[in-house]
Amino acid sequence: MKVMNKEQVINQIDLLMTNLTTIQDDTGEFLLNFDGLIVDDKSWSVWNWPQGVGLYGIYKYWRSTKDEKALKIVTDWFKQGFEEGVPPKNVNTMAPLLTLAFLYEDTGDKELVPHLEEWAEWVMNEMPRTKEDGLQHMTYGPENKNQLWDDTLMMTVLPLAKIGMLFNRQDYIEEAKKQFMIHIKYLSDRKTGLWFHGWTFEENHHYAEALWARGNCWITIAIPEIIEILELKEGDGFRAFLIDTLNRQVETLAQYQDDSGLWHTLINDRSSYLEASATAGFAYGILKSVHKGYVDSKYKEVGEKAVQGINSEISSEGALQKVSVGTGMGDTLDFYKEIKITPMPYGQSLAVLALAEYLLDYI
Repeated sequence: MKVMNKEQVINQIDLLMTNLTTIQDDTGEFLLNFDGLIVDDKSWSVWNWPQGVGLYGIYKYWRSTKDEKALKIVTDWFKQGFEEGVPPKNVNTMAPLLTLAFLYEDTGDKELVPHLEEWAEWVMNEMPRTKEDGLQHMTYGPENKNQLWDDTLMMTVLPLAKIGMLFNRQDYIEEAKKQFMIHIKYLSDRKTGLWFHGWTFEENHHYAEALWARGNCWITIAIPEIIEILELKEGDGFRAFLIDTLNRQVETLAQYQDDSGLWHTLINDRSSYLEASATAGFAYGILKSVHKGYVDSKYKEVGEKAVQGINSEISSEGALQKVSVGTGMGDTLDFYKEIKITPMPYGQSLAVLALAEYLLDYI
């Protein structure tokens, strides 16, 4: 199944990048107020996780195509961010450091080193911990005391691992491994292989026991990424453990994929709406895992069907439709089903990531 030819994929990525880098919240509807701290969850110029995911997708696209527009978007974003001053450190504001680490690897720009070291040291020594020494999902606003969330592996642990490899810091590398293991221990659902959105050590439960799609997609991305970042070789026990975990998830995802190529926002609840940002994350993770041989090649069809679904949701303005807004931890399943839908930067970000991986078949 070929969804698009090479030129069409490149055109869609270009359209998405243009939209992503001009998107802003003109109405203030998506300004989040955390006890007087106002956080813009939509505009491109903000230093946060949606932009961090976008930077990574755009940078990976540049790595495979050498598209100068893509590289300029990334370097301009960091230049502006450092000029304006970086925000308070938390799980989500750590996300752009993954791209910064790759940028340093490719350029050798020594000015980036203090930033990489400062953020990694913060994770190691200052970031709040849960019981069993998990990384607490601390964001703007609520401290989320003693809580593990899916997102943490993507936003914080991957950057830490990459920085560890760049600077030969075994302590960073081992910390990253440990965090993957504790998150798998408490968030992976043994019955389905899918992942719960979160776990609390305060009351020892999974909240609504939501098998939430976007939370799951961070895992489908993060597992193949950590294997590659840490350069885990065949025969490595941790690598085998990760691949087994990934295969359980992908096997179940294939069963729940809608005919449109999308997945429902609650993966196992077909009465919940179809959600495109998670689908883009699944497309990337599944296609990359096929390309790397982590999952069976039969799942390539699942990934390509997801790309087809994503492509049909990209508007003429380059915005991914059917994207749920930022979602905190829900105590009921209805909480997830009632989350609003609107184009958000992480929709375009994840779509770029997915299409850049799909493009590799043409390069």
